[in-house]
Amino acid sequence: MKHLDVIDLFLKILSMKSVTPDDGGILDFVESYLDDFDSYWFNEGGVKNLFLTKKFGDGKHLAFVGHVDVVPAGDNWQTNPFVPMIEDGYIYARGTQDMKSGVASMVCALRDIENFNGRLSLMLTSDEEGDGTFGIQYMLPELQKLHLLPDECIIAEPTCENVFGDAIKIGRRGSINGVLVLKGKQGHAAYPEKTINPINLIAPILTQLAGINLDDGDSDFNPTTMVVTDIRSGMEIHNVTPASLKIMFNLRNSTKTLKEDVKIFIEDKFSSLDYELKLEQSSFPFVTNRESALVKKITKVISSVTNQEPKLSTAGGTSDGRHIAPYGVDVVEFGVINNRIHAVDERTTIKEVESLYKIFVEVLKTY
Repeated sequence: MKHLDVIDLFLKILSMKSVTPDDGGILDFVESYLDDFDSYWFNEGGVKNLFLTKKFGDGKHLAFVGHVDVVPAGDNWQTNPFVPMIEDGYIYARGTQDMKSGVASMVCALRDIENFNGRLSLMLTSDEEGDGTFGIQYMLPELQKLHLLPDECIIAEPTCENVFGDAIKIGRRGSINGVLVLKGKQGHAAYPEKTINPINLIAPILTQLAGINLDDGDSDFNPTTMVVTDIRSGMEIHNVTPASLKIMFNLRNSTKTLKEDVKIFIEDKFSSLDYELKLEQSSFPFVTNRESALVKKITKVISSVTNQEPKLSTAGGTSDGRHIAPYGVDVVEFGVINNRIHAVDERTTIKEVESLYKIFVEVLKTY
C-alpha cells in the first residue's frame, strides 16, 4: 500500500465515519497499511478490536493503544463533521482531537520504524466512547492467554492543556457513583408537624457533603471531592410535602479513598436517618511511577521536540488505561491539546499532529 504522510493518513481516517461502535472500515485499513505486522482480531458484541504486533528483538514489549470510534457529531457545525476542512492551520472534523490524531501518529510511527530492541504492537478498538465492555478490556485477557500482553504502553489520548507538550497523563482517578434515597413521611404542607420532610432533613447535612474532600490527595492525585450532581424530591405541588428525596453524587477518587471509605462517610452523616444507599465503582484509580523508564523517556523526548517541560498529571476523566494498568503494565498517555473534544467544530492543528508523530518516532528510535 502507498505510504502516506501523517497528515494525509489523518485526513483519510477522519473521512471514515466511525461513531461508536462502528469502526468505519478504519481497522481493516490499518491492518492493510501495517501489513508486515501479525494481526489478531478480537470481535464481540458488535465491537471490533485489532491487535497488530511485530517482534524486532528480545527486549521489552511496547504497545501503542487507542480507539477509532468517535461520539456523534451533534448539530450546528460550520461544515460536514465527517469531511475534514483545513483552515488557517487547523483541521476541523469529528475525532480530530479525540483521538484520530493519535491514531494517525501511532500508525505512521510504527510504519516508519525499521529497528527496535523488542516487540512493538498496536491495540485499537471501536468501543471506547461507549460502555467499552467489549473493547480494550475484552482484548486484554485474550492477549494474556497468547502471552502477548505488553510491558509498557502509550495511549495517544489528547492530554495537553494549553500548549502542545505541556502535560502527560501518568494515571487516572477512579470514579465512584452514588445514589442516596432519604425517606420521610408525606403529608399536607399546612401540618408540617404531622410529616417528616426529607428536604428539612437533608438541609443541614448538605453542606457537609457537597464539595467536601474525603482525602488530601498526594503528589500524584488531587483530593477526592464529593460532587453532588442531582437532587430531586416532591411532586411539584405546593401543598404536599415529599415522601422521599434522592441525591446523586460522583467522586473522582484517588488511591487514598476507596468505595468502602465513601460508605463509612455517608453512614456517619446519616446514621440517625432512614435511607438507602447504592454505590458503584465504575473505574479504579491507577498511577505509573513517575521514575519509571517509560515516563522518563517520553518526558525527555517531548521536552526535546516542543521545548516544553510537561507536567505529570492524573487529572480529567477515565481512559482505557484503567483496564491495562491492573495487568502490571506501565501506562502513559500523551496526545494533542484537549480543548474541543466532543464539542461542535472539534479541531486540532497540523503542527500538533506532525509533532506528535515526530515524538512517537523519536521514542521508538531511542527506546
